[in-house]
Amino acid sequence: MNHWLKKLINDRAGAGGTSVGGGRTSMGGGRTSGVRVYNLLFPAWLLLFWPSFLWLFLIPANYLLDRFVLKWSLGDMPDKSLFCRKHTWKICLAGFFADFVGFLILLGVFLLLGTQENGGPAQDFWDDFGYGVGFNPFANALAFLVVALAVAVAGFLIYSLDKRILKRTGLEITQVKRSALRLALITAPYLFFFPSAIIYNSSSFSL
Repeated sequence: MNHWLKKLINDRAGAGGTSVGGGRTSMGGGRTSGVRVYNLLFPAWLLLFWPSFLWLFLIPANYLLDRFVLKWSLGDMPDKSLFCRKHTWKICLAGFFADFVGFLILLGVFLLLGTQENGGPAQDFWDDFGYGVGFNPFANALAFLVVALAVAVAGFLIYSLDKRILKRTGLEITQVKRSALRLALITAPYLFFFPSAIIYNSSSFSL
């Protein structure tokens, strides 16, 4: 088990009285169900891209958000409802692609940090960094910057791709940039900042 998973268990211990090495979820003996459960814990941003029933909610929600922002950004443009019906699906697909690129950044850093278990003096640094990227970016400044970078890259891709899509529709370049910028700022994947530790450390999450 990686050190950042042990840290998550210890955080849970502070909230619910479990511990690593003793108590209800012992690492060395007694009940081992806690070990099996924590081997199945994933960052929230990973679950967003894992095929599941969540997609039945996320895909329509993303489409509706994109359509709302696009329609709002068009101002008093005539027939903007028809325009949105024709082009929102392209905007939505571009957004999913951009979000996936941001997800790959987080996944790559997270997996790389998961291999840093050398037991040396820098171990606490790697543990806190990996824990922050995976479970709580607000717990580590460097992890927060990595997540912010992933969101910024995704936002930049949303702007670039949406600008290209909207430019091909014949809109004026000023309107194209305005709409693309609003879509990028509002629909960037801010859920990457969601601290998964809240879920796993909540009193409703049983071990």
